[in-house]
Amino acid sequence: MADFDLVVIGSGPAGEKGAVHAALNGKRVAVVEREPVPGGTAANTGTLPSKTLRETSLYLSGFSQRGLYGVEAQLPHATTVSDFLYRERRVKGTERQRILEDLKRHGVELVYGKGTLADAHTVVVSREGQPDRRLTADVILVATGSSPYRPPLYPFGDQRVHDSDELLDIQVLPRALVVVGAGVIGSEYACMFAALGIPVTLVDPKPELLPFMDDELSALLKQRMESLGVKMRLGHTVEAVEVPPDPKAPIRLTLKDGEQLEVDQVLVASGRSANTAGLGLEAVGVKLGARGQVEVGPEYQTAVPGIYAVGDVIGFPALASTSMEQARIAVMHAFGLETNRMTSVLPYGIYTIPEVSMAGETEEALRARDIPYVVGRAAFSTNARGQIIGENHGLLKLLFRREDLRLLGVHVLGEQASELVHVGLLALMTGASARLFVETCFNYPTLSEAYKTATYDALEKIRSLPARSPGT
Repeated sequence: MADFDLVVIGSGPAGEKGAVHAALNGKRVAVVEREPVPGGTAANTGTLPSKTLRETSLYLSGFSQRGLYGVEAQLPHATTVSDFLYRERRVKGTERQRILEDLKRHGVELVYGKGTLADAHTVVVSREGQPDRRLTADVILVATGSSPYRPPLYPFGDQRVHDSDELLDIQVLPRALVVVGAGVIGSEYACMFAALGIPVTLVDPKPELLPFMDDELSALLKQRMESLGVKMRLGHTVEAVEVPPDPKAPIRLTLKDGEQLEVDQVLVASGRSANTAGLGLEAVGVKLGARGQVEVGPEYQTAVPGIYAVGDVIGFPALASTSMEQARIAVMHAFGLETNRMTSVLPYGIYTIPEVSMAGETEEALRARDIPYVVGRAAFSTNARGQIIGENHGLLKLLFRREDLRLLGVHVLGEQASELVHVGLLALMTGASARLFVETCFNYPTLSEAYKTATYDALEKIRSLPARSPGT
C-alpha cells in the first residue's frame, strides 16, 4: 500500500488547490515544497507581490487623486525602498499563513525539501542536514511553476540588473529604468515605476504592445502608458549591454538601430522557463518542451500513467486562476471522479496602469473568421461612477454576433477592469445575448452599469449597419 493517494510537488496555487481538492474527496495527500515558505511564485515573487506593488505605487504617488482633483502629485522625497516594499511584505506573509492553515485544516501533510521522482510512484525528498525521505503514491501531481528566463546577454550577477523575481530585493529605487520585454510582466512593472515619477523606457522587438489583445485596447493602453511617462521602444532589440564596475556609472544599452539608453537599473522580462530541472521527469518517461514545459493531455496527464502536471510548469496560459482549475480537473480525472475539461472562455487580467481585462473574441479574430458582428462601447467618462472616481479614460467594449446579438467578446480598460470583466465572462459562458444586459437592473451609480450603456450603443448601430458589413 502506498504512503499516500496523492503526492503534489509544489505549493503554489495549483499545488495547494489540487491537494485540498483531493483531501476533500477523502484522499491521503502530501505536498512537497523545496522553498522554506509555501506559496510558490504567486505568493512570493509574482502575482500577489507585483499587484501589491502596483497599489503601493498608486498610493505613494497620489496617482488616483490626479483624476479627482487635477493635482500633479509626486513621490515624496523621503520615500524609501522599505516604504515601497512594506505592504508587499505584509501581504506576502499573510498569504503564506493562509496556505499553511488551509493545508493543515484539510489534513494535508507539508514536507519541505527538494522532490525528485525515483519512479512513476515514488518521490524522494532531500533536505540539507536531514536523511532523504521516500514518499510513495498512487498519483503524482507536478506543480512546480516557472522562473524568469535569463538571456545570456545580461550580467544578472550585478545588483543593478534584475529579473522579475530579483526586483523584489532591490536596495534602492532606480533613478531611471529600462524594462526589456513588453509582455504582461514587463508592462506591469513599467507602469508601477512610471507612476512613481521614475523615467522608464520599455523595449521590445514586437512592433505592437501586447498583440494578443484587441487592437483598439492595445492602442489605448499604449497611449495611457505614454501619458504616464513610459517611453516606448517597440520594434527594437537590445544588441549590447555595458555594465561598468563603478556602481555610480550609468548602464548603457545599445539598440539595433544604434540608439543608446543610459540608466542606473535594468529589468529583464523575457518570458519564463518551467521549473523541471532536477525533478527526474525525463528519466521516468515524461516528455518536456523547449523551455522545460511538461507535455500533457486534455486532463493534464503526462505520457506516464499516474503522473499529472498543471500550472506554469505546462506553459500557456500560465495564470494563477487557470492553474487552480487545471489542478482540480487533474485530481478529479486521476481518481475517476466526475470531471470536466477546461472551459474555452478564460478571463485575462493585466495589471498595468490602467488595468486591462478581456474574455472571448477580439475584433481581429472575428474578421479573420468572417463572422458579422457589432460593437458596443461605453466610456467611463460618461458613467456616473466614473465621474465620481475620476476615471476619465476607461472603456468597456462589447462584441455581439449580428444575427442574434449573442455576446462574443468583452474588453475592459480602466479602473477595476479585472473585476468588471466577470459580468461579461458569465454572459459568455451561458451564451447570453444583448437582452441580458438590457433587462438587468444594475446598481446606480456603478461602473457595471456600463454594460447596459454599451449594449444600447450596439443596438443603435444595428439599425444603421449595411446588411453585409463585417462590423463596426
